[in-house]
Amino acid sequence: MSKLDTWIDNKVVQNLFIWFCLFLILMGTIQSDNSFLTTGGIILLLAPTVYINNLFILPFFNKNRWRFLLFFILNAIVFTCITIFILVSVLELEFRWTMLLNFFGILILALTFGSAIKISRDSFIRRQEEKTAELKLLKAQLNPHFLFNTLNNLYGLSVVKSDKLPNLMLKLSDLLRYSLYDTKETYVALEKELQYLENYMSLEKIRLEETTEIQFIKNGDLGSKKIAPMLFIVFVENAFKHLGTSKEEKSRVSVVIEGAASQLILKCENTTDGAGTVENNLEAGKSGIGLKNAKKRLALLYPEKHQLTIVDKDNTYSVTLILDL
Repeated sequence: MSKLDTWIDNKVVQNLFIWFCLFLILMGTIQSDNSFLTTGGIILLLAPTVYINNLFILPFFNKNRWRFLLFFILNAIVFTCITIFILVSVLELEFRWTMLLNFFGILILALTFGSAIKISRDSFIRRQEEKTAELKLLKAQLNPHFLFNTLNNLYGLSVVKSDKLPNLMLKLSDLLRYSLYDTKETYVALEKELQYLENYMSLEKIRLEETTEIQFIKNGDLGSKKIAPMLFIVFVENAFKHLGTSKEEKSRVSVVIEGAASQLILKCENTTDGAGTVENNLEAGKSGIGLKNAKKRLALLYPEKHQLTIVDKDNTYSVTLILDL
């Protein structure tokens, strides 16, 4: 978080900024021999009632609207009377009913404005917290899903006592290290994510080298970019999970990562059996956990900044993901 973000999120700074803006507005509208002192005095009289409203009365807004309205009006009336008393008794100004009505109107406007800001800020914070909580949940669902599929591969090789098993376990160790320790941040360096994909595809290559042609290609500017962790792996994993098999020719998986100045493009393609139902199975069945979560994470982390295209035809299943970074 930058220093600017820290200042913006600071409640004291936010309150001082709002009062400063109100001070400038009142300075331009109040006609007095000493506008500065008059405006400062009004701010000092407004502040207590606004904070009492926000801290003690506003919580009733969602619990009991009638009670909130009663306390809201009483708060304005009490501080209006206190203010008029100070103006008449202490400053020895002449009492006028217009003075009472004008300050009551000012208090109502100030309380309404303060309540609106507080409600908007609380709503924004709540939505951000909900967003963060959902992202944590989605990532928690994603990692076990991938681990489940990988352990199935391990089990298959252990049954036939394959000599590929030790190397497979080392690759799995690297994958788990990344998923456990490097995915705690919302965004990670793209090079780490690409290394993770390479490890995963190397792991699959050990298992499928005799039946599948596997390609992993990187093009363009990829060095300084950041990306949400464990985002691409869902599409790559599904390419292997739903890979078609053929006795006549090798199956094929191709993953291409292209980087431009402000975009990152993933192209993932695999051969299928031609049933044309891969996407439907991914969306509706148990195999769809990873893809559904990936779409949710894209909507949360890259709103209006991503384009996901999935095509399933001609014995080929292809995914194209374009991210605006």
